[in-house]
Formats: sequence, C-alpha cells, structure tokens
Amino acid sequence: MQWHAELAWLGDGLSADVLFEADGERFTRVTRGVPAPPGVQSLPGLTLPGLANAHSHAFHRALRGRVQAGRGTFWTWRERMYEVAGRLGPESYRALATAVYAEMALAGISCVGEFHYPHHRPGGAPYDEPNAMGEALIAAAADAGLRVTLLDTCYLSGGIGQPLQGPQLRFGDGTAGNWARRVDSLHEQTGKARPHARVGAAIHSVRAVPREQISAVASWAREHGAPLHVHLSEQPAENEACRDAYGVTPTRLLAEAGALGARTTAVHATHLTPDDIDLLGGTLTGVCMCPTTERDLADGIGPARALAAAGAPICLGSDQHAVVDLFEEARAVELDERLRTRVRGHWTAGELLAAATSNGHHALGWPEAGRLEPGAYADLVTVALDSVRTAGAGPRYAAETAVFAATAADVRHVVVSGRQIVHDGRHLLVDDVPRALREAVEAVTAPPGTAPGTG
Repeated sequence: MQWHAELAWLGDGLSADVLFEADGERFTRVTRGVPAPPGVQSLPGLTLPGLANAHSHAFHRALRGRVQAGRGTFWTWRERMYEVAGRLGPESYRALATAVYAEMALAGISCVGEFHYPHHRPGGAPYDEPNAMGEALIAAAADAGLRVTLLDTCYLSGGIGQPLQGPQLRFGDGTAGNWARRVDSLHEQTGKARPHARVGAAIHSVRAVPREQISAVASWAREHGAPLHVHLSEQPAENEACRDAYGVTPTRLLAEAGALGARTTAVHATHLTPDDIDLLGGTLTGVCMCPTTERDLADGIGPARALAAAGAPICLGSDQHAVVDLFEEARAVELDERLRTRVRGHWTAGELLAAATSNGHHALGWPEAGRLEPGAYADLVTVALDSVRTAGAGPRYAAETAVFAATAADVRHVVVSGRQIVHDGRHLLVDDVPRALREAVEAVTAPPGTAPGTG
C-alpha cells in the first residue's frame, strides 16, 4: 500500500512530496522529496499522524445540546449524565459508541481511550457475560474502524465515605479485588484475537475509590503493563473532600498509593498546588487536558504549561464530546493559557501536534503509533489547506494553520492501521454518520417513564 502526501508533518518539521509505504498495519518506508508514482493515492493538503483521543466517555455524546440549555453546575450536569447512564444496554451502547467513534474518525482520530464505568445492569446486577458493556465498546471501535484502549474503571463509592446509589449502582464491583477479577477476564480475551483493542485500568477518582483500594488498581496496571488513568482535581470540591477525609491533596494521595508514574495519565488536573505539579512532573505522570469539556462545565483552566515544564507529558481528550475536534482541543491549550496570563506563545504548533498524536498514543499504551516512520502503525490524517478556514497561509505555515485554524470539518482522508476509513470526508464503514448518531442518541434519551434499555 502506498500514499503520496503533498505535505507531511514528520515530527521534526514539514516535508513536501512524501511517499508512505506500508505492509499490512505498519509503515515499511517513508521517503521525503519524491514525485508521486503512477497509481498511488494522492493526499493533497497536510498529512499528520493519526490523532489520539486519550479521554472519552462515549455515552456523554447523548448530552450534547441538552446540557447546554439553561444554567447549572458540574453537579447538576452530572445528574443529567446519570439519567443517560441508566438507560444504556449492550446493544444500545454499541450502536451509540459506533456512531460516536465514526464521528471521531471523521475528525481524524485513529485511536480512542474509552474511560468506561457502566459495567453492570441498572441496579447493579451483573450481565450474564460480566463484561458485556466493555465488549460492546470494543466491538463498536471495530465497527467504526478505530483502535481502542478500554480503560476499565474501578468505581466503588458515591463520594468519600458514601455508598453507591441510584444510577451509580451499575458502576460498582464492590471491591477492587472483584474489579480486578472481572477485568482479568476481559484482558485475557483481548489481544491477538482483537488486535485493534487493548485493555487498561482506571481509577475513577479519589471520590469513587477509597484510599485502601487505590493501590490494588495501580498494582493490576503494573502487573499487566497496562496504562492507568484517573480523573484528578477536576473540581475544588474534590480537593476539599480529600483534604477533609485524608489530610492530603488527591495528587498526594495517589502518590502515596503508588498510583503515579510514566504509565499513569491524570485527566483534567485543573486545580493543583505547586507540590501537586512537582509530584506529577517528577514521576513523569502524563496529563490529559480536555479544554472543551473543562470550559463547558466551568471547571477552570488547568496549568498545562507548568505541568509540561515539570516533566508531565500533555495529551488531549474530548471527554464529554461537547464537540469532537482535537484541533480545537489543541489550540485551546494555548489560547486558554493566553487568557489566563495575557501573554501569547506558550506552545508551538509542533508541541500541540505532539500532544494530539504521539503523546496521546503513548498514554493509551500504543507507543508504536502516532509517528510517521517505518515500524509505526500506518495511520494517516490529511487536512485540507484550501477550505475557507485554511486557505491562504501557504505551505510554510501549514502546521500553524492546522492547529490554529482548521477544524474537524477540514479532515479529508483517514487511514488507520493501513486501512482507509475516511475518503474525501466520507466514512467508508458507517454509511450515514449523522443518522446513526441521531438514532442512537434518541434510543438512550427517551422521555421519563420509558423503561431503560437493558440490551
């Protein structure tokens, strides 16, 4: 398989006339400065590595538009989210996730990290197949042509010292040991038989996993060489509750439990102390910023530049999918910092592209992806440079144009693991993505009184 890019971002800068060759899922050769051979697919515009969406809750896509009406807080938003969570079943979740992942593919995303916690039936009883909901997400990624890291989430309490209740009951396994036994089964079944999928671990938050259980989840991730993700300090109330209960910040609590390190990614990390930043950077813990969600929920602006300077790699996620657009997430990291400091130029386009590509794939346990080089997964995303948003800057500023002007609508071609998924802006596996989204969202947002889906 061969593709010829008009322009390509190869990590160290822009190159013109780049020929990509692949055998199966991996690149075998990347040659700069050569004319297109006859019959090779041409990729006009700027070609990038596949984008990695490091933090997704697929079912939150059903909230788009609905939770932007009126006012409220993070906590009132959470109640609306619980309503949708209570209506999911394996079949409806597969349909919804397939449509959401297809939307991601159209936006240039080749790999998604699904932070997954609706594990059981509404009320908490397990499905006959205990991992039915996780299996639905893995199948949905295959249906949409993406690779996925299923970040199976341990969620044991409704708040520090509080039991699960209501919609939360379906999230819980009782103990971290029970969680690990269930995830062991899923991990064993994923791999050679499903090469598009890997299984990682997640601690929902220090609110949802008691201190004495955190180390068990971290140990499982270490023993399996798996990524570990955790929501961290998204809200000041989380920090206050943690200090009241344990006398330390959430970051310090995770450090004491052995949950930080190069395989760990902290999500949000919005409200940190200087000591927290030093702990995350000093342990090489990654941080996933989700600016479109953080601003939609009025969470605040996280200290991304300070974290990166301390040693914490930055990656990106669309989280609740208020929009699915990693170009918007990338530029928001810089633009939010400008608003906070009233100074321009904290991040280069190259640094932000790395956050959206190689850093994100590393955070999801796919270090062999996110780079345009021999041996890497053959993922290509081509962004048009002649749309109303991108025309005029010229090839010299193609990277800056992609980061600071392009949107998901400018993605023209997407190749994932050597397979064309999007051609001329059309998804090749899901025939009508808007219709699929509409039908799947309607199925899980039925009026009150309608029986929730149980698959």
